[in-house]
Amino acid sequence: MRSLVLGNGSLLVTLDDRGEVRDLYYPQVGLENHAGGAMRHRIGLYADGFCSWLSEDGRWNVRVGSAEDSLESRVTAEHGALGLRLSFTDVVYNERPILVRKINVQNLRKEPRAVKLFFGQEFELSHSPGGDTAYFDPAIHALVHYKGARAFLVNGRAGGAPFDDYAVGLFGIAGKDGTFRDAEDGALSKNAIEHGSVDSVIGFSLSLPPESTATVHYWLAAAKSIKEAGALNEYVLGKTPEHLLTTTGDYWKAWVHRYDWNFHGLSPAVAALFRTSLMLVRAHADDDGGIIASADAETLQYKEDTYAYVWPRDASFAARALLRAGDPNVSERFFAFCEDVISDEGYFMHKYLPDRSLGSSWHPWIRDGELQLPIQEDETALVVWAIAEQYRHSKDLEFIEKLYNPLIAKAADFMVRYRDAATGLPHASYDLWEEKHGISTFTSAAVFGALMAAADIARVLGKDDRADGYEKAAREIREAILTHLASNEAGGFVKLIETFEKKTVYDRTADISSVYGLFRFGVLAPEDPRLAAAFASTTRRLASAGGLMRYEGDQYFRDGPLGNPWFIATLWHAQFLIARAQTDEDLAPARAIFEWVAEHAQDSGVLSEQLDAQTLTQRSVAPLAWSHAAFVNTVLDYLDALERLGICPNGNPAP
Repeated sequence: MRSLVLGNGSLLVTLDDRGEVRDLYYPQVGLENHAGGAMRHRIGLYADGFCSWLSEDGRWNVRVGSAEDSLESRVTAEHGALGLRLSFTDVVYNERPILVRKINVQNLRKEPRAVKLFFGQEFELSHSPGGDTAYFDPAIHALVHYKGARAFLVNGRAGGAPFDDYAVGLFGIAGKDGTFRDAEDGALSKNAIEHGSVDSVIGFSLSLPPESTATVHYWLAAAKSIKEAGALNEYVLGKTPEHLLTTTGDYWKAWVHRYDWNFHGLSPAVAALFRTSLMLVRAHADDDGGIIASADAETLQYKEDTYAYVWPRDASFAARALLRAGDPNVSERFFAFCEDVISDEGYFMHKYLPDRSLGSSWHPWIRDGELQLPIQEDETALVVWAIAEQYRHSKDLEFIEKLYNPLIAKAADFMVRYRDAATGLPHASYDLWEEKHGISTFTSAAVFGALMAAADIARVLGKDDRADGYEKAAREIREAILTHLASNEAGGFVKLIETFEKKTVYDRTADISSVYGLFRFGVLAPEDPRLAAAFASTTRRLASAGGLMRYEGDQYFRDGPLGNPWFIATLWHAQFLIARAQTDEDLAPARAIFEWVAEHAQDSGVLSEQLDAQTLTQRSVAPLAWSHAAFVNTVLDYLDALERLGICPNGNPAP
């Protein structure tokens, strides 16, 4: 779990709860993590004959926060016994792949101190072990790590002076913990080069008068060659690190305040989380179109994989959030990504890497001895549905015309064909939670919504025959949902129909996605009494620690008798409440959900996937882009409702 993400579309950096760098993706967001897994970029202080690392000395009181309305850190770390406090401001420069860290080192005592600030770097370049080289370059007084077409340069200044100590060495092999151990006597060996599994440390000697502060600037430049890294170093020195910090903060403030949203009835904490969520979703978007689920690679230590993939489902919700907030650029690039990766038959696979290659999967191509498509059909549907949202906001006819044949029609034709002959419902596929194979209510509803969206687009383009065909298939699916998936025993609708050894089994588990899909994709109107009854039954059965579980019996990261509440599931309920609201008073339950989410966000505003039902601490990956996208989309639903109800005529000024 991470406490903050900083990025610019090509360099993405995460900080953990100790303020240390834990993931470093370059040159694409989510691809080539050069510092993932158990590696960390340590920060330590040497004073009074003792070396203390933030990640190893539990006496450091560390708080990782973020700046107001900017994608920059506000980290504080205080060590009472040492009488020292560190204050960090960190950014990834918005114009170039450079991480800049500003550290104020404060002497809390009334006597002068001599201290040393250390920065350690652990890399596994190109996310592959061995073959790395690190060396000290005396010509530019910087440390360089490189392997092949990847180079990272480390440098810094303290009061205008460069670092005065350094060493490179081995870590994780030959019994070596790492070069950071060399710093623990207060002096580094100045070993100037090493290869293999290598790390490095630089040190700044500081003389602190009583109750005074010294400032250190540190930067890490990412490049595809040593020459390019050197040029970035010269750029930092010419512009100054302080300039990069200031202009990056100005950029994000301008980006997040492009529109003057009216947060009537919402607390400052909710409004702040909305803006932070926008920036965190944007940080997970690669310049080449992919939007990854999470930059948090901690799961790599336990499950041998991460969330740094482009799931068409998660990415569609994220693209929709940015689009509705007035940023269509990310979603346009994402749909271009989708155009490239969609199969010739018209479906999307489980997930992809940001370079458009196929991601890892656990969905097999054969089941019970029969061939199957290893897909989640909701992902195909959601992309088409989100494209229609893009057109409704932008009215860009050229955009949908360009995508119509290679993406929209290709996917819609597949969804029309890929149906069960007996029921008219979509064929069985894996559900959106990626666990069960069957004909699920959510996927069926998503396919209905997507085919209706495809029909609307086809009519705009004058393709009436295609539009009629898509709408006919959609209405057949809607009728089939109400006929075959409705169930008085399951709170209104079953989770899915499964087939075991050629026997049909109805899974009547209460699942928030079932009722949400019916609502969100228009199978039933918000005011329909069947939908209201289904939501009431489902939310009652899924209530957990103030929020909602995904479904009954959910075991994922579960440690106690109750399943864990998910931010997404809880916010989906809020969306339904907002859609049904007829007065400002009717919006009060949704406002309470916003407050619940904000209360359980990290100090930095980061939202994880779920909360532990017993401790209410965050669980699984953090940040999860889908959680933040759900928060943005739900707040925007609320602002739209303020306009619909005549409470605030300009609640949502984004086009």
